[in-house]
Amino acid sequence: MTSLLTDIAEDFAHVRAWVFDLDNTLYPPQARLFDQIEARMRAWMMAALDVDAAEADRLRAAYWEQHGTTLAGLMAEHGLPADDFLVDVHDIDLSHLAAAPALARAITALPGRRIVYTNGSEPYARRVLAARGLSGVFDAVYGVEHAGLVPKPQRAAFEAVFALDGLAPEQGAMFEDDPRNLAVPHAMGMRTVLVGPPNVTLADHIHHHTDDLAGFVSQLSR
Repeated sequence: MTSLLTDIAEDFAHVRAWVFDLDNTLYPPQARLFDQIEARMRAWMMAALDVDAAEADRLRAAYWEQHGTTLAGLMAEHGLPADDFLVDVHDIDLSHLAAAPALARAITALPGRRIVYTNGSEPYARRVLAARGLSGVFDAVYGVEHAGLVPKPQRAAFEAVFALDGLAPEQGAMFEDDPRNLAVPHAMGMRTVLVGPPNVTLADHIHHHTDDLAGFVSQLSR
């Protein structure tokens, strides 16, 4: 675990709103949930766009890069509706996810409001939280539907969700596994934490980095 500052708790002393991404943040990447999600995206796109698997994968990656999410690209480029897509691609097996009691304790101890904000859907997020033993830990759970289907990293997405929650960014902290999704929170005045493997190059918009979320968060309520 690394940090750009030595006194972590002091750097977060003003924070009263704790925002956590879901995928590969509140569960480890080794769970490989995205392998399942990407397989379902591929199949959905093959049927909806009448393309083969290779083209579906190419489009999926291109839309993620250009639009923030595959769904945003499908809506912008093809005018496809979101509801069926969100339900279908998130219908995955979570039985191998393990509960995370240490993480639950650490987040529960944080002073102030605790929320989840994901580019996935709220129902999917709640299923993952239940599988991780994190149900009841958060005050609110927001999905891409709460941002009008506008995804992170677009500023409008953050503004919509934060306004809905009544969250003051200058009193907030954001935990994310995707560095690009931390640029806007940083610009809005939030503390930013990249959750991911060690030995990564940190951009200027990332205040802290950790490969042990439970351990990191446990330092913030002292």
